[in-house]
Amino acid sequence: MAADVRERGCPIVYFDLGETLVHTAGDGGIGYRPGADAYLRALRARRVPVGLITNVPPSWGATDAERAARLRKEVDAVWQGSAPFAWKDFGDRVLTPRTEAERKPAPALWQRAKAGSGRCRVVYEAETAEEVRAATSLGFVPYQVGRPYRPAFLPVRLVELLGRRSPA
Repeated sequence: MAADVRERGCPIVYFDLGETLVHTAGDGGIGYRPGADAYLRALRARRVPVGLITNVPPSWGATDAERAARLRKEVDAVWQGSAPFAWKDFGDRVLTPRTEAERKPAPALWQRAKAGSGRCRVVYEAETAEEVRAATSLGFVPYQVGRPYRPAFLPVRLVELLGRRSPA
């Protein structure tokens, strides 16, 4: 994964999934949070790699790929909206807990993301202060989404500028 990241450039933006990129509706449906689809398109247009760091049951598979496939199946089954979720953008950068002990806010998933990032600066965007603090403590550039009087997501131009500076 690290060689692939170096070829495509820095930085890498990781997201939490629920209530960060997608909203879980009261009726059980799931769809993009306002602005999330456009934000992912803007990152894609600038060739900024993205990933997910998300809690799913470890029983969903023996590998990240298996657990990610189950997550995709679960999300797609109740997806609402005209644009499908951008699974292809995330490639093999969907990190899920291997055990219950790895579930966020434990550091394991962020450590795996950091290890796979090469020398790229790594950003983490999530809706909870607890997750943002955990990512910050591990050297991620943090951004808490959903805060009043702030952009919905870390502005793409700022993401690009962070990638031009050497990682901490």
